[in-house]
Amino acid sequence: MRIELFSSEYLNIVELNTTGDNENYIKGDSESKYLQSEVFNLFANCFENANKLYEFFGATKYNARKIVPLRNELANKLEALQNIKSFEEFENHLDQVFLGQEFIDELTLEDRDWKKKWKYYLDQLIEVNKGLVEISDKCIEEQKVLWVIGY
Repeated sequence: MRIELFSSEYLNIVELNTTGDNENYIKGDSESKYLQSEVFNLFANCFENANKLYEFFGATKYNARKIVPLRNELANKLEALQNIKSFEEFENHLDQVFLGQEFIDELTLEDRDWKKKWKYYLDQLIEVNKGLVEISDKCIEEQKVLWVIGY
C-alpha cells in the first residue's frame, strides 16, 4: 500500500487537482496529486464535512467557500494524528474511521508485522495529512479551486 501522494500511473485512486476553475479541470494533469483509496478513506470525513456535496465516484469542487472549511478539517485531523502516542491509540483511531478496517486489511496484506512498526505508518499518515493541508493552503493563497476525483 502506498501511504503517500503520488502521480497518475496507479488506479484505485483519488485525484487532488488544482488545475481548473469553478467549471472545469484538466483530468490527470501532471500537477495533480493522488492517494490510494484505502489511504484517502482515512481522510474522507474531512472532505465530507467541508462539502456536503462530496461524492467519491465523481468530481467534487472545493472553491473559496469550501476550501477553508476543508483546511480546518484537515488541520484537526492532523492534530488528532499527532496526539497518538501508543499502538492502542493508533488502532482505536483507525477503528473509529469509516473504512478504517479496509486500511488495516490492506496494511496487513502488505506487512504482517505492521503492528510492530505502527509508529512508522502513523508518521507516513501524518506526512500525507501535512501534504493535504499544504494543498489546501496553496488553494487559499493562490485562489485556486481544488477538485477531488475518485477513480
